Amino acid sequence: MKRLFTGKIKWVSFGILFIGMIFGLGAIVMWLWNAILPDVIDVVKPISYWQAMGILALSKLLFGGFGKGKHRGGRPPFARKELKQKFMEMNDEERAAFKEKWKNRC
Repeated sequence: MKRLFTGKIKWVSFGILFIGMIFGLGAIVMWLWNAILPDVIDVVKPISYWQAMGILALSKLLFGGFGKGKHRGGRPPFARKELKQKFMEMNDEERAAFKEKWKNRC
């Protein structure tokens, strides 16, 4: 029995779904903008679908949203485990010096 979604078909269907989600997200931005902002702020006017897509693209460029992958905070998960292990192996004096060093940095 052959699999229903194999190789290229799986990638094509994923691509179509991804593009559909982007256009759907633009529609949601337009709907939310037009439903909320003109009533709350008098100066704001309703926007078109393509203006909503532009706002979505601009927000992605400015804020880098929509998820950044599984490891947030700049370090991969294995690095956090190594740092935690290193911290747990420190004695009390080393921990106090480490905490003081990070207080001064932040």
